[in-house]
Amino acid sequence: MPAAYTSKTVTLDLEALAAKGIVTPNAPRSFIADQYRVVKRPLIANAMSRGEAAVKHSNLIMVTSALSGEGKSFTSINLALSIAAEMDHTVMLVDADVARPSILKVLGLESAPGLLEVLEGKADVASTLLRTNVDKLTLLPSGTPHPKATELL
Repeated sequence: MPAAYTSKTVTLDLEALAAKGIVTPNAPRSFIADQYRVVKRPLIANAMSRGEAAVKHSNLIMVTSALSGEGKSFTSINLALSIAAEMDHTVMLVDADVARPSILKVLGLESAPGLLEVLEGKADVASTLLRTNVDKLTLLPSGTPHPKATELL
């Protein structure tokens, strides 16, 4: 019988994140929080669509750009936290930037096994997930650097 896997629990320093401009769950209303509310509304509506209007895998959101330093990590983290603040939605934030992972660093967390280990067959998804002190937010780190990381994707 295979061993049971459990997610590791990590604590996000919400005060430190707020100081970096990250939208945190209990922060007072702000311009940036309102802007992420505007962005998330159509995304959530699309993700929850049913019937003929439904789009396959509409609950998957990818944040990307051509150049580094354009705010992909900042946007991904803020969007994930904004959606996690919803009453009836959960979020798994996946750091798929296997060349230059930054999600854990921005969140003030140590590197951890993740997506690359799962793709290599060295780990099960459940054992690499990081549950956070934000109830509805789970993280899947990019994992340990690998010489063929992009090929694994």
